[in-house]
Amino acid sequence: MNLKLFILLCGLFSLNLTAQGKIDFDGSGFNSVMQRAKKEHKPVFYMLYATWCAHCNKMKQEVFTDTLVSNFINKNYISAWQDIEKGEGEMFKKKFGIKFFPTFIFFDENGRELYNISGEFKPAEFVTEAKNALIPEKQLPYLEAQFNADVSNADKCLAYLSALNKGRDRQLLSPIAAKYLATQKDEQLVSANNWKIIANGVTDIQSREFQYVLGHIKEFEGVSSAKRVQRKIENTVNEFLSPAVELSDTLTYHKRRAIAQTINMRRVDSLLFGFDTQLAVKVNNWKNYRKATAANTEKFVWNDAKMLLEIAGNYQKNIVESAAILDAIKWTQRAIALNETYDAEILLARLYLKNKNKKMAQQWAEKAKAKNASFGWKTAEADEILSQISTKN
Repeated sequence: MNLKLFILLCGLFSLNLTAQGKIDFDGSGFNSVMQRAKKEHKPVFYMLYATWCAHCNKMKQEVFTDTLVSNFINKNYISAWQDIEKGEGEMFKKKFGIKFFPTFIFFDENGRELYNISGEFKPAEFVTEAKNALIPEKQLPYLEAQFNADVSNADKCLAYLSALNKGRDRQLLSPIAAKYLATQKDEQLVSANNWKIIANGVTDIQSREFQYVLGHIKEFEGVSSAKRVQRKIENTVNEFLSPAVELSDTLTYHKRRAIAQTINMRRVDSLLFGFDTQLAVKVNNWKNYRKATAANTEKFVWNDAKMLLEIAGNYQKNIVESAAILDAIKWTQRAIALNETYDAEILLARLYLKNKNKKMAQQWAEKAKAKNASFGWKTAEADEILSQISTKN
């Protein structure tokens, strides 16, 4: 074979391999992509991503460059993508209830949603899901029709919920679960399938089904497990309270907190403590922060050095009462007993200095400095405290 021809063929072969290892994403917009789908008679694979999303970037850089993935997607789909924070991103969020990134939606050529998944996948896992999206019996329209034809059928409800749960926010599954559960009497709720439906589709802490779970925990543990039932209770409380905390809506939070508190479980009380402190920090209500932490720090985070230091650090920065600082000193000492670090010793020195105990402040600053100096590490914070003490003297 001619040497030049051989080199040319090798180059073409190399280019072909490169092309096979890449998905050609269309970013021209939803309507344009759907017009193309109709023309080519192919379904559409849409990626919804955010530039700051590490999982999105990993999918782009590692999974979609895998030839197993790119070959299958390029053969079977028109591929498109949309930055969720630009252009049509808001439309996708509202229409499809997108809260997780990345989200992948599969459409037929007429723009009908067939399948919806979210998260990070390995190449083989993603291909499996992309294959499922082509199987009519696994597509959302089929599963929805099957459920609506027999809403009292637990298997059909669970199949529909399970498919939706791959890419939907749980809140959007609630109406489907409620429709099925309305056909069930209280005494029918304790079954393996009904538990799965409750676990996947019930989000209202005041609903009949959730309240029934609270009153029959042992029975539900029998058809599931103690760990799963506990996790469901915790997740429901989280979903109930998180939105108010995220929005700094103190009025709604305290109304909902009063409801959640009626559950009367230690783990729920611990969650409430966490939410109380988060909200107080967000709205700079250090009086409420002091009230919550004074009552519950030793009860719920006594063995968590990181949380003890976080709380004590907030005291050091934002609270001035001498009695409160003494509490912070005690919590920092406990954190040091659990895990002695330079940062913890520096915090303790600062707390002592804030409480006008220069002797103990100096002792802990010197100890912190000696620790880091022995490793050749920074001692700037310790030096600053010692300088303050020397100036005040």
